[in-house]
Amino acid sequence: MSPGRITTVAVDFSRTLRDRRSSRRLSQLELAVRAGTTQRHVSFLESGRSAPRREMVIRLAESLDLPLRERNGLLVSAGFAPAYPRTPLDAPALAPVRTALRHILDAHMPYPAIVVDRHGVLVGANAGFALFEEGAAPELLEPPVNVYRLALHPEGLAPRIVNRAEWARHVVENLRAAALRDPDERLDRLVAELAPYAPDVPPGPGHLGFAVPLRLRADGGELRLMTTITTFATAADVTLAELRLEAFLPADEATAARLARRAVTGPSA
Repeated sequence: MSPGRITTVAVDFSRTLRDRRSSRRLSQLELAVRAGTTQRHVSFLESGRSAPRREMVIRLAESLDLPLRERNGLLVSAGFAPAYPRTPLDAPALAPVRTALRHILDAHMPYPAIVVDRHGVLVGANAGFALFEEGAAPELLEPPVNVYRLALHPEGLAPRIVNRAEWARHVVENLRAAALRDPDERLDRLVAELAPYAPDVPPGPGHLGFAVPLRLRADGGELRLMTTITTFATAADVTLAELRLEAFLPADEATAARLARRAVTGPSA
């Protein structure tokens, strides 16, 4: 018996491998080339005619570019122990990480920046995040705060978003794509909840795809913000690998000036 083999887990590797490969629209040959094996071997693995070695499961998971959580799932489905730890973010071992995240968030001031998990739950934020809390219903700000719900809910940020339909479609489509790429029941439920907030109408002629600015009413004018997203792709811990740093940057000089001013004086009437 191979080291790390789990005999009490139902082996479901063949179907899981086939589903993950299909969801990424890869042929057996393409996956085989990436993983350094043969199409015949991939075919035998997907049909259950061959049992994979642990090393092959890890290579296939890497070749499919699966998140660490899914790589663990593929290993378990083949009867092996997970390879990647999932450390609680508040664990002492991750104290240096928490400190580093706080430095990054604070350094982004006077512009808003947040850290969220894969479901949009707020993990950390700088003082600029107060911009998105103004006027929101108290229940939307009760921990754990889901920033996507806060953004699209009629009692959250939505009434202040000038391009509300475009932004809602942008958020929902990104969440739906994430749920299709890496199946997750909790993410599916979030998409189902938020989808009604995104109008089912074709994008206009000025639609820019993923490049959707956030146009927000605040401080007696309109703020125009663009977002940047940073992930911790080299992390070997599931918790860290699933964090996203979302930083908001001014899209024009007027927005930059207003955000700098409110960082000193607070929001204006």
